[in-house]
Amino acid sequence: MTRLLPGLLFGLLVLAGCTGTSPDGGPSPEASTSSPAPTTPPAPPEFEIEWVMADVRHLAETIGPRHGTSPAYAEAADWVQRRLTEFGYTVTRQDVMAPAGTTWGVDVPAGNSPNVVAARPGAVASEPHVVVGAHLDTIPVAPGAEDNASGVAVMLELARIVAETEIPVRFVAFGAEEPRGPGDALHHFGSQQYVAALDDASRAAIRAMVALDRVGVPGPEVPICSGDSPAGTVAVRDQLAAAAAAAGVPHTVCGGNTTSDHWSFDKAGVPAARLGSIPYAGYHSPGDTVDVIDPGHLGRTGTIMRAWLLDASR
Repeated sequence: MTRLLPGLLFGLLVLAGCTGTSPDGGPSPEASTSSPAPTTPPAPPEFEIEWVMADVRHLAETIGPRHGTSPAYAEAADWVQRRLTEFGYTVTRQDVMAPAGTTWGVDVPAGNSPNVVAARPGAVASEPHVVVGAHLDTIPVAPGAEDNASGVAVMLELARIVAETEIPVRFVAFGAEEPRGPGDALHHFGSQQYVAALDDASRAAIRAMVALDRVGVPGPEVPICSGDSPAGTVAVRDQLAAAAAAAGVPHTVCGGNTTSDHWSFDKAGVPAARLGSIPYAGYHSPGDTVDVIDPGHLGRTGTIMRAWLLDASR
């Protein structure tokens, strides 16, 4: 027992030295209770063109032609929903009842062509946000690599990029965009239904909508277009053009473009614009295959949209 006392005494002296006075005889300083300095959040990921091209191939080659009320469209909608869910979004379906009709000379049946809608968990539709959309359907005979696997693939990559940010954005893959007869009423069914279902507060909360439609064929500039040119819509177009200029991306602006889903928002008074619409030989034909896509042009479109979404001053 006596052999343990020296060690015990040493331990007590050490303990006293740790909890007693400071070297100058005063009390030991209190441990700091201040919060650690805030850290800068990591920058969002870059736009990965290889992943975008893989998604274009999946839609155009693995799934193929997918008119709005076809089994192939249902398969594509399931796939998009899985992808957006994997990124951490809350994903819902919105029924879109499309009538029977004729799409570019081919009869198509009536049916449901649901929108696939992704929002951040806990997001409230009546709080300010932007909408980024791309139509998921094709005409019956087209694999739709450019029209519009290109737009959907860019949208999915943007959803991945901003998934860990606080940017208030909703992503929508629209059903039944392609016409089922002449006139505006038989076109853009998915986006028309999306807008029609909004209550006043939710509609007013949309600060801007951007449609990505035919954004992959090569061209010297990225088209950035407004619809029927109300002031808010022109402002969105000009914001996108400013983002393109800041990123060093060649672009051109146009007005009066009413041939994609942004038009449904524009008509309802929601500021909206479109990226895309360069003419190409395979348009609405079996020739709309992956080989018409220029990865560089897809990348330029993605660069503009990434910059626009991340611009805190917007």
